[in-house]
Amino acid sequence: MNSIRHTLVAVAVLMSATVTAQTFRQEFGDPRKQFVETVATPNHPDSRYSIGQQATLRVVAREGGVPLEGRTVYYKTGPEMWLPEAYDSVTFVAGEALLPVGTMREPGFLACEYWFRTADGKTCRDLVKLAYSPEQIKTFTPMPQDFGKFWQKVVKEARQVPLEPEYRDVPDATDDRIRTQLVRLHVGKDKWIQGYLSQPLGGGPHPVVLCPPGAGSQKIYPSDYFPKEGCIYLKIEIHDNDQTLPDAAYNQMRQEKCDGYMRRGMESRDTYYYKDVYVGCVRAVDFLCSLPGWDGRNVIVTGGSQGGALTIVTSALNEKVTLCAPFYPALCDLTGFLHQRAGGWPKFFTTFYKDGRVDIPQEQATETLQYFDVVNFARILRVPTFMSWGYNDDTCSPTSVWAAWNEITAPKQCDITPSSGHWRFPSSQAKCLQWMKEGMR
Repeated sequence: MNSIRHTLVAVAVLMSATVTAQTFRQEFGDPRKQFVETVATPNHPDSRYSIGQQATLRVVAREGGVPLEGRTVYYKTGPEMWLPEAYDSVTFVAGEALLPVGTMREPGFLACEYWFRTADGKTCRDLVKLAYSPEQIKTFTPMPQDFGKFWQKVVKEARQVPLEPEYRDVPDATDDRIRTQLVRLHVGKDKWIQGYLSQPLGGGPHPVVLCPPGAGSQKIYPSDYFPKEGCIYLKIEIHDNDQTLPDAAYNQMRQEKCDGYMRRGMESRDTYYYKDVYVGCVRAVDFLCSLPGWDGRNVIVTGGSQGGALTIVTSALNEKVTLCAPFYPALCDLTGFLHQRAGGWPKFFTTFYKDGRVDIPQEQATETLQYFDVVNFARILRVPTFMSWGYNDDTCSPTSVWAAWNEITAPKQCDITPSSGHWRFPSSQAKCLQWMKEGMR
C-alpha cells in the first residue's frame, strides 16, 4: 500500500507541475523571443575579406528589448583554432559594441570569440569567423604517386568478398508506404557494417541514396526523408555495432569497442581503421545497386561531418555514384595543424582536442594519412557535387573544408551560410534536395 501511495503522490505532483505550467502559458503566454538577444555583424556582410583588409565586428545586445549599457564585452581574435589566451575588452554603449577583429596576411579564417555577462550573472558567449581569400587556400597534403593504384587494389579485393546481406524487419518504421529493414553487410574480409534500409512500396524503379554516419559510434535510426521523395535509402553505421541492444548495453559496448577508432592502425596504410571504413562505404553502394528496385541510373551519396568525408571518398572510389552531396566534411587537410593552420577533424597533431592525439612518430602518421585525407579524394572526384558548410564551425574548420573544395574540378555547387556552425539550416537541405532532383538522369 505504501508503494501505491507513494506512486500516487508522485503522479499528483507531476500533474500539479504540468497544470501549473499550462496555467502559466494560458495566463501569460509563451515567450516568442529570447530575453537576451544578440547579433554580431561583420563590416563585410558576406563575411569575406581580401588579404590585408581590416575587419570589425558590431555586436548588438538587448535584454528584454532594452539595449545594454555600460556592460563589458571581453573578446580575443586570431587565426581560427589558434586564439590567444588573453582577452581584450570594450563596453556596450546604447546596446552596441564594436570589436576590432584585425586582418590576415595569408588565406584562411580569422576568428573572434567574445562573451559578456547578463544582469542576472549568466554568460553569453559566441564565436564568429571571417574568411580571407578562402578560394586561395591550398592544402598541405601531397598526393602519393600510387594513390590511385592503392585504392583500386583495395576496392578490387573487397569486391571479391560476397556481401551476404542479413535482414531484420523493423515494424516501427514500416507502414503501407515504406518498408524498413535493418541490414548487415559483409563488406570486406573481416569487415561488416549495419544500416537501416528503407524502400518505398509501389511504383518504381527508384534512385538509391547512401548516407554514411557522422563521427563516433552512437546508434543510428531510420529516416523516411528520402523514401518519401521516392528513393531507396540506406543509412549506415560503420563499426558493426548491434543496433538492437538496449541503450545502456549499447553505450557500454561502443565505448569499449570503438573508443579512439580514428587513431587505430595508423602505423600503415594497410592497417589504418579507415581503410575498411572507406571500402565498406563503397560496398554499401554496390549493395544498393544490386537491389531489384534500383532504377539502374541514379546513385546519390550524402552525409555530414565524418559522413561528409565518407560521401566524397565513396563518390571518388565507386564508379556507380552519380551525385555527391557532402555537408561540412571532416578528415580534410589533416596535417594543417603541423603548419600552424587549422586542420580538419579529428584535429590530429593537436594537444587541445582528445581525438587529436597521435601515438606514433609524426613522419609515420603523415605518410599514412596522405592516403586517407579527403583532399586527395576531392582531387579525383569526377561526379557533380553539392557542398554546404558554415564559417563558425569549430569541429570541421572552414579552412580545411575550403582546402578540399578548392581541389574539386568536377562540376560543383556550394551553399555557404557564414553564420552556421557544425550544423545546417533547413534551407540548405532543401537546396540540396532540389539540386539532387535536377541532377537525376
